[in-house]
Amino acid sequence: MSALIKNLGVVVLLIGVAILAVPAMTGNMTNTILLVGLATILLGYIGHIVINKKVQ
Repeated sequence: MSALIKNLGVVVLLIGVAILAVPAMTGNMTNTILLVGLATILLGYIGHIVINKKVQ
């Protein structure tokens, strides 16, 4: 369980990458998709740092 919590930030970051990658392949890029992808990636990055400091 601790390993899953420790990697939660990375999972959120990869979800953000998928949010950006799928529309880029299909050609449906809008500003909303870009902002949601950016927000998800930043949330995952910051979450990864915060979670790893608290778990250890």
